[in-house]
Amino acid sequence: MTTPKPKTENVAAVMKVFSVLETLAESRTAGLADIAQRAMTSKSTTHRLLHTMIDLGYVEQNPETERYELSLRLFSLAAHSLNAHADLLRIADKVMNRISRATGESINLGVLDGQEQRVVYIHQYDSTYSLSMNSTLGKRNPLHSTSLGKALLAFRDDDEIEERLSAMKMEVSAPNTMTDKDAFREELKKTRARGYSEEIEESEIGVRCLAAPILNQAGRSIAAISVSFPLMRFDESKKDDYLNVLMTATHQASQAFGYLEDTSS
Repeated sequence: MTTPKPKTENVAAVMKVFSVLETLAESRTAGLADIAQRAMTSKSTTHRLLHTMIDLGYVEQNPETERYELSLRLFSLAAHSLNAHADLLRIADKVMNRISRATGESINLGVLDGQEQRVVYIHQYDSTYSLSMNSTLGKRNPLHSTSLGKALLAFRDDDEIEERLSAMKMEVSAPNTMTDKDAFREELKKTRARGYSEEIEESEIGVRCLAAPILNQAGRSIAAISVSFPLMRFDESKKDDYLNVLMTATHQASQAFGYLEDTSS
């Protein structure tokens, strides 16, 4: 009878697999030594993992260069995952199209990562301008430094907010990144009160963003939509117009998910 491996060994093995997959996702194509170094595993372990993934159809190796890359099978899995969010994508796409036509700027749809304190970009409209702030689908940015992250987290219950706050590292990525958790907590309160969030050079230098949540019937955020501007092209005199377009769109999307605004107060 085979003795089962300790749980910690199994977890470590799974982490190595995903480390290799994430390395390939970021690099697109890479050699064995580079993958092993970036995934922080030995060459022998990396080689074994890669060839197991090749056998399963998730990784391919170019016979001429001997470099590895992800196969379309993995993208197929991602597509199935997105299909599970088909209603969200369908409803969000309609209102994002309106925001795009009204502003000409980059429009992004983001959702909360289930494990890490990050927002995941799952749909977008590119800017019509040559100078634009386009993001990559699947990109994951910190919650604390993005308007999408603020809009998503502000409309969750207090317990979840505190749990996520306690796990945040508050790393700096731009000149105005917020690093104080108490200040960030206050920013979330402002976001919830006014219905939108914003950030000015908190995630990237030269970028300003506005975002608003898509809410479900319980008033809980299920996604958020942002408009990203190069700082030099943001017209402060038109801020109210930008917000009107954005918040009208997200309110319509929220209504499609059963959200009814409380007008009693």
